[in-house]
Amino acid sequence: MIDLSFDDLRLFSRVSALGTLSAVARERNAPVSQISRGLQRIEAAYGTQLVLRTTHGLSLTPEGEILQSYAIRILGEVDAMDAEFGQVREKVSGLVRVSMSAVIAQHLLVDSLPLLHVAHPNLRVDFRVDDALVDMARDGIDIAIRTGEPHSDTFVVRRIGQLTRRLYASPNYIKQRSIPLSVDELRHHALIANSQHEHLNVWQFKNSTPIHAEGPFSADNTATVASMCIAGLGVARITSVVATPLVLQGKLVAILPEEVDEAPIPLSAFMLAGRHRLPKIRACIDHWAQWLHNTSPTC
Repeated sequence: MIDLSFDDLRLFSRVSALGTLSAVARERNAPVSQISRGLQRIEAAYGTQLVLRTTHGLSLTPEGEILQSYAIRILGEVDAMDAEFGQVREKVSGLVRVSMSAVIAQHLLVDSLPLLHVAHPNLRVDFRVDDALVDMARDGIDIAIRTGEPHSDTFVVRRIGQLTRRLYASPNYIKQRSIPLSVDELRHHALIANSQHEHLNVWQFKNSTPIHAEGPFSADNTATVASMCIAGLGVARITSVVATPLVLQGKLVAILPEEVDEAPIPLSAFMLAGRHRLPKIRACIDHWAQWLHNTSPTC
């Protein structure tokens, strides 16, 4: 059994995250030499080089990547244990890592954080923003917030809100191509696709067969799709919480609003089984469900 402490794992994890010993030293209010000795002790314990030192900073070796993946999981469990005892002390505390898309982070949940901090000042929240799906266990993610109907036997899922998506184009595009007046006309227009999630390219209508969006331009996230649409590259299907302010600014125009199927899309929080009972995770989920209900019940 290698004789390392949880603090050793935390130190290594922060070295990996921050990329320099000086940054970790500042975070810990300790001399750089102390951080360097700690890293040397960890490498000596495993008998291998874990970190590559270059003039540009630090990077992990393959062995370092392995240790980092285990450190994230182990420290996650330690934080969970601390949170369980925090429940006994009637406190919500600890670190919560939350995965979500840029759109959800920027347009829905960032504004909720001040009130969350007031309610739970000992809680720390780390947003991991990426439209791609994550491996929650491997990456140490406590909550993943995603859209769509949840189908999972692996996770505990709680619905916290809902979104709508509609079709939009820029005034410049409409000036050049004219506005489509029917779904059949829309089929002959440039349609901007989502290259990350194929299901977002199936555009549903109330009284017409769906359209499969494809064209010369696509992007792997909603924010870039919206930017392409503003630039006049075509018609796009965009989350209304993003598009509505752009419509008010005159940057986008709704396309076929009476024809588009605007059935609400669930917004759900995914949690690993067992961890959903932790006070720190319950506090976040309860807060966001209430926040979305009060501020944007039909985003």
